[in-house]
Amino acid sequence: MNILRINMKEGSIRQEMLPPKLMFYGNRGLIAKIMAEEVAPDCEPLGRYNKLIIANGPLAIASISCSGRVSAGAKSPLTGGIKEANSGGIMGYRLASLGIRALIIEDKPKQDVLFILHIGKKGAQLIDASEYKMMRIHALTKKLFQRFGPNCAISCIGPAGEMLMSAASVANTDMDGNPSRFSARGGLGAVMGSKGLKAIVVEDYKKIKPPIRNEERYKKALKQYVEEIRSAYQTSVGYTLYGTAGIIPTISEIGAMPSYGFRQGSFENADKISGERLRETILERGGEGNATHACMPGCLVRCSNIFPDQDGKQVVASLEYETLSMCGSNLGLTSLDDIAELNYLCNDYGLDTIEIGATIGVYMDLGLAEFGDAEIAKKLVREIGTGTLLGKILGEGAAITARIFKSQRAPVVKGQSIAAHEPRALKGMSIIYATSPMGADHTAGVTTRVRLDQLDPYIWLEYARDLQVKIAAFDTLGLCMFITTAGPKIPDLVVEMLNGIYGTDHGPDFIASLGKDVIWTEKEFNAKAGLSAAHDKMPEFMLEEPFPPHNAVSDIPKQHYQKFWEPSYWRP
Repeated sequence: MNILRINMKEGSIRQEMLPPKLMFYGNRGLIAKIMAEEVAPDCEPLGRYNKLIIANGPLAIASISCSGRVSAGAKSPLTGGIKEANSGGIMGYRLASLGIRALIIEDKPKQDVLFILHIGKKGAQLIDASEYKMMRIHALTKKLFQRFGPNCAISCIGPAGEMLMSAASVANTDMDGNPSRFSARGGLGAVMGSKGLKAIVVEDYKKIKPPIRNEERYKKALKQYVEEIRSAYQTSVGYTLYGTAGIIPTISEIGAMPSYGFRQGSFENADKISGERLRETILERGGEGNATHACMPGCLVRCSNIFPDQDGKQVVASLEYETLSMCGSNLGLTSLDDIAELNYLCNDYGLDTIEIGATIGVYMDLGLAEFGDAEIAKKLVREIGTGTLLGKILGEGAAITARIFKSQRAPVVKGQSIAAHEPRALKGMSIIYATSPMGADHTAGVTTRVRLDQLDPYIWLEYARDLQVKIAAFDTLGLCMFITTAGPKIPDLVVEMLNGIYGTDHGPDFIASLGKDVIWTEKEFNAKAGLSAAHDKMPEFMLEEPFPPHNAVSDIPKQHYQKFWEPSYWRP
């Protein structure tokens, strides 16, 4: 496998071999290793010394279901530490089909210019993109498909990324050409914009064969892997029928669904935006809508959807739980149509719906706008996307917005907004949000469905630590975290598929060892960047402000956060 190194100052592109020691590192883990070796932790996130890394995983080359995630990574302008954000779509598989494990984009153009990185039959080249300056995501991808062909894979930024906003994301196209798969969190769209890179376009012109060393071993593990996914309820029924929104009745009932600016955890109108209502609406409207949709080629889970308007025309693909909560219940909105339009606007400008939902929630909580006013929410997103003075403030995220408008209720950890799993009602999420090197990121692990006492602050340390390790390993292998819900056999089967492909003999401890190494590497980078154990904490208001309906606070003992990093666990 190869790495393409793109120097934006020199305009040069060179190919390097992936070091053998990194053969099993992709996505999150490969980003961590490259950053540890090449990026000065004290660099400016939007400066020339930061690097943007786009990576896939070691299983993507075999086109295994749920294995083609693509990750973007860099030092985050939002957290000041290491950040990886992964996405579905086709970019991960497309790069793997060309024998490319990662793109390393470094330095900055000498002048204020904009480029497209194009990878096609004639090789890789930087193309002038001045005609696409400040173009929104949907118009941009339409133009790029017309220019480079309908089958290309695209990763790109919108106006928010060009304006270097900390809430800016990287959009990736799916199999249908929808630019709706986002490497959303951490402001990585701003890092891409700082490199003068508007888009990455990879044409479909080649497919190398996977180096399967032990075909019998690989096929046996693959067969069992498919059977496990197809037989588990969550991956064959729950996610397939209702997507991520299927969690809404449960999470509202247990009081952990952020509502009205993180003021309460049960949303009285949860049924109006639930997975069941979402599915019913899509099926009733028909047309371009699709209640069950795959975000990656060959995905067996198919948790995605295409939400249509009342005339059956596509609005957004996909409408997910995090957006339904952060841009829905957290803003007091009850209409799927309003939330879908907000989602579309965020996608079009290239913004993280979680960060934006939290930010507008802060703004509304201050009394500067009314909860439940969908039109004001849309207006605020348009202000962000067009770069008005207010928009530039909101586009920096919840922490900056709270600081400027003097709110003491910023729902953030390490500068990044908390996702839609409220940590006061989910004690395991308190530990994950506080200790993850990524900041308050639900993709580090979700404990919402775990059958333990969610309100007991004393029982979650080991579970939350082990879960983070497993998810970090799956992220490093380019696997969708949802397959971890397909049963306890999945990790061992993943290792067996790796052994079959690469002719190795990794044992059952491989997943834990890999995950620990990745998280520890990230932790060390963050420590050198200035993020210490003092940053592993929840927002102060969540420590003291009771959260209805259980009137819970975030009361994990401080020593649990300290024990999380015990060297004997990470480096036995």
